[in-house]
Amino acid sequence: METESEPYVRLATLRQLHQVVAELNTARSLADTLQTVADGVITGLGYELAAVNLVRPDGDLVVAAVAGSAGAEALMAGRVGSRASWERRLSMGERWGDLCFISHTEGWVLDDDDVPQWHTAGPAPRFPDEWHPMDRLFAPMYTAANGGGELLGVISVDRPRNGRRPGPWGHEALQMYAFQSAIAISNARLRANMQRALVRLEREQQALRASEESFRQAFEYAPSGMAVAEMGGDQHGRLLRTNDALCRLLGRPASGMRRYSFSDLVHPEDIGTLLRTSAEGGRAELRLARRDGTYVWVSLRNSVVADTTDGPRFLLTHVEDIEERKRHELQLAHRASHDSLTGLPNSAELRARLGARLCSRPPGSMADAYASSGTLSVDPRDPHGFRPDGKEPFDGLDGFEGGPPPPFDHHVHLVAPADGPADDGSKGLAVLFCDLDGFKSINDRFGHNTGDAVLIEVARRLTSGVRDGDTVARLGGDEFVVLADGLGTADAQDLAVRLRNAIIPPIRVEGRAVRVGASFGIGWASCGMSAEEVLESADQRMYVEKRSRSKANRRAAG
Repeated sequence: METESEPYVRLATLRQLHQVVAELNTARSLADTLQTVADGVITGLGYELAAVNLVRPDGDLVVAAVAGSAGAEALMAGRVGSRASWERRLSMGERWGDLCFISHTEGWVLDDDDVPQWHTAGPAPRFPDEWHPMDRLFAPMYTAANGGGELLGVISVDRPRNGRRPGPWGHEALQMYAFQSAIAISNARLRANMQRALVRLEREQQALRASEESFRQAFEYAPSGMAVAEMGGDQHGRLLRTNDALCRLLGRPASGMRRYSFSDLVHPEDIGTLLRTSAEGGRAELRLARRDGTYVWVSLRNSVVADTTDGPRFLLTHVEDIEERKRHELQLAHRASHDSLTGLPNSAELRARLGARLCSRPPGSMADAYASSGTLSVDPRDPHGFRPDGKEPFDGLDGFEGGPPPPFDHHVHLVAPADGPADDGSKGLAVLFCDLDGFKSINDRFGHNTGDAVLIEVARRLTSGVRDGDTVARLGGDEFVVLADGLGTADAQDLAVRLRNAIIPPIRVEGRAVRVGASFGIGWASCGMSAEEVLESADQRMYVEKRSRSKANRRAAG
């Protein structure tokens, strides 16, 4: 159980962690950064010994920095451990997120490998989470969060000051610090290249200064953001200059902006829009990344500035902040498609999503037979059809009575699994219609505020019980609908049982516990049906299921 002092200890630790992370970005050289990483483990994370093992170009790891013990530094600094030995270590022990913990009971097999290490013998732990001198804890540093990207190195730590193995908070802090350290190391490696790039940039700017002075005044003091970027070549889109307004908008210093191109700053979903705008000039609305990791909506207008002899040379970009307008538009769109109480998709959004999966052709039509036929294969990218044996082109009539087949259809047709108690193994789009049992009595007895709280909690439990990609919507009142694709009959029945069991536990509202039950009807979406017909089918099955259950199982407890 958490003690009263733990939140304050965590707050103090978080402040120390914030300080050491801030210091990572002040180091100038790669060597300074690596030593700052090691020192930060000691000062900010509460360990007495830390080493930073950096991946070399050949893949092996060298001990690049040690903190906490002069003896350990003298023994380990500069020594190299093979990549194979490190991969063996990182595959052993317990996984704490991205961290790897190897207990002394398991790590003795590593005593004779070629990885530099500093350990001393000690007595057996007196209690389960006591740290043993032979315990090992490694924090890999990757170029992307959550263990993604390239391995840059490994931080190894030892001897927590409190003598205990770190708990969940300690795991999270060390993992966060390792990721921030990877960013700092990557930035340090880039600085040398940036210095050379800045030298080349200065030469280019000197050639432009004679004709730029009049433009510079308007550029620098413009009230909205402006930038000059390269056009064409390997450095296409790289920012050459940015004005103060753009730097303020993105929360980045001008010197930092010059290491980016707009493609580095744009939201991943908007990269296509940016590329079209860059190629054609013109205007686009997209999102750019701020320094704090958030995104801001901007209107981007590009003008291609051409040289009379060499053609296009660079892009002059005007950046206008449209965050407030976009936020208002998104809020209106969200309000129109989502329930204001639970935040779930509303009835209109549910019908739109369901209708998007349906078409007017019922299963078994000639088009479905054509699409599913094994006697003919057509590549939708090829205007000519070919027989599977490759002999002659398809003439559009052979094998089909009454005229040519329909054009190639990219729509994935929905077919309901066979109706019956047995599961035939077919999959479909299940529509689970949920009606709460006993909700009205809670609403009448305790008031609408309690009823609203119950609906919010039920919505949360339903959302937690489905997969990513499934839809949970509030149809209205105490009725909910779940859309779950790729399920068989047994799968849908199991899902309904799981969701019902998730709803049944008591819900605490204003100091009292109330309970509701749930009745589920399972329908199936099938092409040839409308969204209304699908929902009505599931609704009818729900009422059949509700009537078949005993009154005792449907009575709410509260």
